[in-house]
Amino acid sequence: MRLTGPAVRLTVFIGETDRWRHRPLYHEIVARAHAAGLAGASVLRGIEGYGASSRVHTDRILSLSDDLPVAVVIVDAEDRIRAFLPQLDELITEGLVVLDPVEVIRYAGRPASAGGAG
Repeated sequence: MRLTGPAVRLTVFIGETDRWRHRPLYHEIVARAHAAGLAGASVLRGIEGYGASSRVHTDRILSLSDDLPVAVVIVDAEDRIRAFLPQLDELITEGLVVLDPVEVIRYAGRPASAGGAG
């Protein structure tokens, strides 16, 4: 699949310990994005942050948190991203979902023979 030109970046900000049926919530979001055929998803673990609770979570040794911030980032065509939003409504009880218009310069997968996992 190739994607270039105008697109939308979907970013979901949640906590590392957030769960969906005993699994990490970020894992469920990625699995559903994959099943929906979206172009790709990445999970980024934050080193410090706070949200609606105003409680700061950090990975600093003296105040080590067990609930660091996590961002799930997905980029695809706007119609495909918007079609995926109802699944997030089902999954997310606390968190922030942001949509940003972006321009994709280059998106191309690795060839199957490159020896990578996919």
